[in-house]
Amino acid sequence: MTIEMIPFAAEAHMTWAGMTAALEAGHRLPRADIADLLVYRGEDTLLDRGAWIDGLGALVKIGTIVPGNAKRGKPTINGIVNLFDDQTGELTALLDFHLVTKWKTAGDSLLSASRLARKDSRNILLVGAGTVARNMVDAYSSIFPGARFTVWSRTRATAEAMGLPVADDLEAAVKAADIICTATLTETPLIKGAWLQPGQHLDLIGAYKPSMREVDDAAMARARIFVDSRATTIPHIGELIDPLKSGAITEADVIADFYDDPALFTRRTDDEITIAKNGGGAHLDLMTATYIAECWSAKGR
Repeated sequence: MTIEMIPFAAEAHMTWAGMTAALEAGHRLPRADIADLLVYRGEDTLLDRGAWIDGLGALVKIGTIVPGNAKRGKPTINGIVNLFDDQTGELTALLDFHLVTKWKTAGDSLLSASRLARKDSRNILLVGAGTVARNMVDAYSSIFPGARFTVWSRTRATAEAMGLPVADDLEAAVKAADIICTATLTETPLIKGAWLQPGQHLDLIGAYKPSMREVDDAAMARARIFVDSRATTIPHIGELIDPLKSGAITEADVIADFYDDPALFTRRTDDEITIAKNGGGAHLDLMTATYIAECWSAKGR
């Protein structure tokens, strides 16, 4: 059997509307069985994530995260994605790791924003100026026509390289934003709850370790909190571990994840503050990889 390698070029046949629809459809199937293996070497991480969704298929995603590669002029993240047939377990495709990660990560937060951000949101602040932030410009633009982006980074030169207006004062930029998207590797919260304004939506993407967080306890306590998956966020990511430990929030304050009724995963009023934590589990990689494979298979039609 020939195993196809699906390249990054497959994204020419994809749309953000199709991506979010694939995530919604995937969450109507039985809940995924997932398992993660994380191996650390200082700041470096070896990530091995697996998922099986009955009726969809199975996936193993293997990658390394080496923050120091940025100074070497090399990608921070490297790896491969393996997609398996649901019935036979046979390997059906190998996918570009960065392609799957791009569309999974951005699609995850885009789905949250489509449900939680005010429909008239226009001012979008990107906190962080890496690959994820760049991808979010395209994703957000697909559902917020006329969106105006501002970027803040601890390294101004990195922010300037994005070609967008650059904020020097993070507090002022946060206060002026309708949507705040954080995509950093910080272990010390950057966004303070005291800065947040009524009606704002925050997409928290960067933190993925117990030691990482991007907003403080006050921000979590002020907002209505949503996650993509309780199982892959609450026990594993500092963004939730720390405020739960301090008593700033309880697990009951996590209102819904994508497996819950979509009617729960929604904004109630224009004034409330909402936070969506993007945990990015392997089940989302599986839904994304399947969508990519379908688009690639249909490319000649």
